[in-house]
Amino acid sequence: MPTKPINNFQWPKIITMITRITAFAGVLTLAAALPLEQSWQLVPHTDGHLHLVNINPYNLPDPDPSVPERRFVPESDMLFLLFTRSNPTDAQFLEIGNPLSIASSNFDPARPTRFLIHGWGGSGTGGTNSRMRNSLLAAGDFNVIAVDWSVGGGSSNYVSARNEVGPAGTGVGLMIDDLIAYGGVDVNDIYVIGFSLGGHVAGNAGKRHGGRINTIMALDPAGPLFSAGQADAVSPEDGQYVETIMTNAGLLGNSVPLGQANFYPNGGRTQPGCGIDVSWNCAHSRAPLFYGESVGTSVPFRSTRCSSLDEVLEGTCTPSGANANMGGEPSNQGRGVSGIYFLTTNEEAPFAQG
Repeated sequence: MPTKPINNFQWPKIITMITRITAFAGVLTLAAALPLEQSWQLVPHTDGHLHLVNINPYNLPDPDPSVPERRFVPESDMLFLLFTRSNPTDAQFLEIGNPLSIASSNFDPARPTRFLIHGWGGSGTGGTNSRMRNSLLAAGDFNVIAVDWSVGGGSSNYVSARNEVGPAGTGVGLMIDDLIAYGGVDVNDIYVIGFSLGGHVAGNAGKRHGGRINTIMALDPAGPLFSAGQADAVSPEDGQYVETIMTNAGLLGNSVPLGQANFYPNGGRTQPGCGIDVSWNCAHSRAPLFYGESVGTSVPFRSTRCSSLDEVLEGTCTPSGANANMGGEPSNQGRGVSGIYFLTTNEEAPFAQG
């Protein structure tokens, strides 16, 4: 039986796919050749490229004594970029301990305030923060504060970046202190939204305020070197309402429920439309895309409350309790939403199926 010839227009896609698979195989071969006693793991940088990372902090090589270690100081190293509908693309800089930076900006305590926090290798104006910022300002009149903690979270060493989520969360907490003291903000009007490592930073900001912040939103919170109950991992007690959206659970993201309400779109591990997701970055990055869409869509991400996590990770769900919407603006705070939720999405935007 004759085979169907491949259309010439498909060759670039096929060559690209073969190249990615070959490169990935090479990385896996390298990983397999490493000593077993070392805890090496593939982790993607914000550029989507895989990096082999030794995630065993007790087995790291001794630092070069001739190179001084750069110390991350949140009060001076973190940037807080304010965007409003009056300045949707040109940031105004807020400074910890500088009341004038708040008074002379477009910040308005009458508006709800939303903090956005990037992950490993990101920045305050990087793609993830920028897309969510644009979605929020299109949806409503907000104070959007994009947090740049790249001095700590931009380290080429994932372990070092991971260990700065606590100090970075303290920095966000200090900025919130100033907004309350000098800007007249009510913690009930504040959400802190973080992606990947930034999800844990958001949790630590909530810890500093004793769980009083209205909503903590952790978008596929980072998995490597984090587990439930760790002192600096996001937890259900970090806010009045804590929600997680898991899109690459057990790989780049965490698989265990870390919030009060935990949403697992399409089972939480892989995402439709990502194809051969060699670096898992497509699935990991779906969480902020889903959240960004949820704040402005008229079609909600309607989700079913499920009886067990194991079921959800297998892509099934036995209904158990009331349904709820994932993400959204305002959040589910005060609606009694808790537990584990399953939903399906479309392969491409718009993702919500209602």
